[in-house]
Amino acid sequence: MKKIILSVTLMMAVFAAFAQTTREIEDINDDNSWLKLGLNLGVPVGDIGDYSSFAFGFEVAGQFMRTDNFGLGAVSGYTKYFKNSDVAGTQDFGAIPLGLMLRYYPEPSGFFVGTDVGYTFLTGDILSDGGFYIRPQVGYHNYDWNIFAFYNQVFTSDPAADIQTIGVAATYNIRFK
Repeated sequence: MKKIILSVTLMMAVFAAFAQTTREIEDINDDNSWLKLGLNLGVPVGDIGDYSSFAFGFEVAGQFMRTDNFGLGAVSGYTKYFKNSDVAGTQDFGAIPLGLMLRYYPEPSGFFVGTDVGYTFLTGDILSDGGFYIRPQVGYHNYDWNIFAFYNQVFTSDPAADIQTIGVAATYNIRFK
C-alpha cells in the first residue's frame, strides 16, 4: 500500500511540474472551478467484507483547476456501510471523509486519474473512530459529469478495523458563478 501512495503522489507531482500556466486562487471563475455533487456505490473487501455487504453514499467536492490539466480541491461526504445479514450481531456504520482532492485531466473531455487523501471519521458500532484514508480513482469526465471507479482504504489504529472498498461513483459539476 505504501508503494501505491508513493506512486500516486509522485505521479501528481510530475504532472504538476510539467504544467504550463498556473492560476491563482483569486482567478476562480465558472471556467476553472466548480462544485461536484455525486453518489457512490461500493463493495467492502478484506476483513470488513465479512461484516458489511455493500456501501452507498454521497459526496461533495469543490474543485479549482490550478492549470488546464491539474485540479485540486476539498472533498467530503457520507458513506453508509450496510451490515451483512448473514453475520449475527453486525451493525450498519458510516464513514465521513474530509480530504484533499487531486486530479489530472489530460484532455478537456476524456479519461482522468486522481486521488483523494485525508481523514475519515467513522460512526456507529465499529472498532475505531477513524483514520487516514486514500482513494485512488480512474474515470471519464466531460464538462458536466465525472464517472469513475475507485479503491478506498481507511487506515485505522487497529489493522483489523481497516476499511477497504472497491466501487464506482458519478458526480455532477455545478459551475461557480
